[in-house]
Amino acid sequence: MRYALLNLLACPMCRSFPLKLYILEKRTLEKDFKVQKPFCDIYCGLKEKPIKELKETDLPCDTCVKTDIVAAVLVCPKCSRWYPVINGIPLMYPDDRRTHPRVQEREKEFLRKYYELMPEELRHIINKGRK
Repeated sequence: MRYALLNLLACPMCRSFPLKLYILEKRTLEKDFKVQKPFCDIYCGLKEKPIKELKETDLPCDTCVKTDIVAAVLVCPKCSRWYPVINGIPLMYPDDRRTHPRVQEREKEFLRKYYELMPEELRHIINKGRK
């Protein structure tokens, strides 16, 4: 997943935009990317601000597209639902699909692996949502 995806993603349940990203594991790609600024049209995921609030010189688009987010959690600021990013893929299932045993097992495995790396604020959101 790249930061630029935050320019497109909204909560599948309440449609809130933008989502809050908590990165747990990332890597920088070796390849140089030259992109036209601004790369995103609405929201800069790296700066966590709307594009209209940023100057073109403040946009780190070349750096942004080189960052590969491997593991993270996306949180909806409106409804507090959370969605894991596993192997670079955001798993943004609606509530009725999250009850499927395979989905639940993937989320449990993700939490076993990354829970200790999560900031306390994120742990609180996840624990609140699991009750």
